[in-house]
Amino acid sequence: MAKNVLICDDAAFMRMMIKDILVKNGYNIVGEAENGYKAIDKYIETKPDLVMMDITMPDMDGIQALKKIKALDPNANVIMCSAMGQQAMVIESIQSGAKDFIVKPFQHDRVLEAVKKVIG
Repeated sequence: MAKNVLICDDAAFMRMMIKDILVKNGYNIVGEAENGYKAIDKYIETKPDLVMMDITMPDMDGIQALKKIKALDPNANVIMCSAMGQQAMVIESIQSGAKDFIVKPFQHDRVLEAVKKVIG
């Protein structure tokens, strides 16, 4: 059975890129969100196997959303997406419970490697 993934990024283009990579490799996209608030709502609504979460988003950033999702569901699987030069934020997100992180611009193989490592 295909694993369900929620994609959270304020850039529609980035969501489309991740979606394209995952769908072509047999994953099911159950929702998309453009900020942390919507990510939390979609998480509650869809209960995905994995969340791909951008760190920098408007209204509520990815780290705040990660902390709230982990509070709701300690077993949540979250992979953070960051731009280069966000080392401190990457470290904070791992300490807050993220399972892995990928760096933009995305490399197809690295995205799949992270996803397979976290949810198979």
